[in-house]
Amino acid sequence: MLSRAVLIAFWVCSAVHLALVAAGADPMNSLTKALVMPLLTAWVLARRGPRPLVAALLLSWGGDVALEIDGFFLAGMALFAGAHVCYVTYFVREGALDGLRRRPVIPVAYAVVWAALVFFLWPGLGDLRLPVAGYSLLLTATAVTAAGHGLRIGAGGALFLLSDTLIAFDLADLPLPPMNGLVVMATYIAAQYLLASGIVNRLRTRNLQGREVRQVSTGREIHPSSTDGS
Repeated sequence: MLSRAVLIAFWVCSAVHLALVAAGADPMNSLTKALVMPLLTAWVLARRGPRPLVAALLLSWGGDVALEIDGFFLAGMALFAGAHVCYVTYFVREGALDGLRRRPVIPVAYAVVWAALVFFLWPGLGDLRLPVAGYSLLLTATAVTAAGHGLRIGAGGALFLLSDTLIAFDLADLPLPPMNGLVVMATYIAAQYLLASGIVNRLRTRNLQGREVRQVSTGREIHPSSTDGS
């Protein structure tokens, strides 16, 4: 099926990209990086995912490309900021705040994490202080609102925060884990997949439940093939 083939292509491309990053194989790793988000976007489109998710992935793709070009770091950050606006807007519209009201410790914990990150990063960021502080606030908002939609989507938001935090540590000349570039890309790809698949699966489940209610109300049974979202 189309969606399955595209998903396989996404994972194959991701694995090849991570292998090239680990090997330091420039510029091939830049070429494969530019293919990862379009493939994930194609999978979301094949699964009829929501437009804000498609927009977030396409903006992320633009950010990926911009970050590979010298002098385009701020442009890349702006594109990723747009992606986070799409994520946050979608999560809030879909009821994230209701879930967070039942678990107030989540936004409080993330607020503490954001403040601590800004405090530690600030001295080493130079002219990037305000852009990074503003971007990290949007990034944290994505993590917080994602957590309002359950474990899978919440894990995606947390991994996105981790991935970009490692980039910020590099900018601020702070200690980094071994093979930081590989860790950044691995957590980033996992984050985007968890966010995308979590949103798509949640929407599909809701649509199926709505269909079941309509079928029951009209006294009809659902044909088994109608529940196949592949």
